[in-house]
Amino acid sequence: MRIGIVSPVVVRFPGTYSEWETGAGADDLGRIAETADRLGYHHLTCSEHVAVPAEAARQRGGAYWDPLATLGYLAARTRRIRLATHVLVLGYHHPLEIAKRYGTLDLISGGRLTLGLGVGSLEEEFELLGVPFEDRGPRADEALAALRASLSRREPEFHGRYYDYSGFVVEPHAVQPRVPLWIGGQTRRSLRRATTHGDGWTPFGLPLETLATMVREAELPDPFDVVFGLGRPVDPSGAPDAAARALERVREAGATVAAVYVAATSAAHYCDQLETLRALGTAIGLDFSPPAPATNPATAPGPTTGPATDPARLGEDA
Repeated sequence: MRIGIVSPVVVRFPGTYSEWETGAGADDLGRIAETADRLGYHHLTCSEHVAVPAEAARQRGGAYWDPLATLGYLAARTRRIRLATHVLVLGYHHPLEIAKRYGTLDLISGGRLTLGLGVGSLEEEFELLGVPFEDRGPRADEALAALRASLSRREPEFHGRYYDYSGFVVEPHAVQPRVPLWIGGQTRRSLRRATTHGDGWTPFGLPLETLATMVREAELPDPFDVVFGLGRPVDPSGAPDAAARALERVREAGATVAAVYVAATSAAHYCDQLETLRALGTAIGLDFSPPAPATNPATAPGPTTGPATDPARLGEDA
């Protein structure tokens, strides 16, 4: 199992961030990214919300840095660590918009992009952006099929119910032969999306025992990433035994990657905590070797006439 970092500063979700983050800036984040890169952590994240209703912000938080700008900055300050959107909301973007913008990020980062993608659940934000909410599940299924057919291609082609295109050049595009797609969610439906279209599943909001059961009962492709969050920040220097046990629990539950919040009092302390966490993780057998580029021999499918999924599944709610 590897450890990825839920990036501090860029998202302040209630109960998971430290006070120092409220006044921190890009250079603090960059120092942390450089440290995580040097120590062999798997990935850094940045999530997406365009505008969160004030009432919802009390539960979800209101600070969400733009993932493309943020990860582009971090790409320039790092060399090996992967850059993961965690997650983009599919309904907010045309598939070719994602292919172009994030394909450019993959190019400038040297093939380090992981696209975390989700259906979305904040209805007011959908309405604000003028995108449909009710059929977001079927749209997301088709968008995933379109992305799989279009990423890493100069002249992508896709023909479906919601998205239909051919005869366009997307340049630059992703340089990885197969950009990893991690699918977010908290239902068995999201896990089916992940196994149908993706390279990993990154669930949230469920007890670890439930996640372990869902993974154990699913037929997972090989290779396939199972990305479990630890839920609460770890304090590797102040509570090393608790941190080690939290990592062991998610590994025992079937995770191949642990997504970790780190407790700290400053950016400098955060970097120190990463050093300590690496030593702790190494002692229990976690992997901190340089992340390998995505070299899955499977290539994206050719032009398709529709979403590669069960038609009955398209009619399900999100």
